[in-house]
Amino acid sequence: MKPPMIRLALATLALPIGGCSTSSVAPPVVRAAPVPIPSAPLPRVGLERVLGQNERALITLFGKPDADVTEGTARKLQFASGICVLDAYLYPKGSGAPVVTYVDARQTNGSPIDRASCVAALTRRGGGK
Repeated sequence: MKPPMIRLALATLALPIGGCSTSSVAPPVVRAAPVPIPSAPLPRVGLERVLGQNERALITLFGKPDADVTEGTARKLQFASGICVLDAYLYPKGSGAPVVTYVDARQTNGSPIDRASCVAALTRRGGGK
């Protein structure tokens, strides 16, 4: 074969191989949309002694509140110890006395603390300051 014929033969052989070669461009990446995480209700474990209780039950459990704030039909009783501060929010339930429907807790420096741990600490404060 003559040199131009060799080039033609090689070019002919390369065509089918070129059609089978993999592309240097990566396939598009398909990303799934992020699945939103449903907000879970705050745990109630350890709060059974507080949630659903009225003012009298809280005073029996913790002693005299350190703060008592009323706004409309809502009431907040605050109990504090050297470890934490607990805010108990009471709302009327039907025609009965207001009961605790939510509690919030924080350390005395304002840092977060587990609500049940704060309840446990307050019950050990000896019925008041």
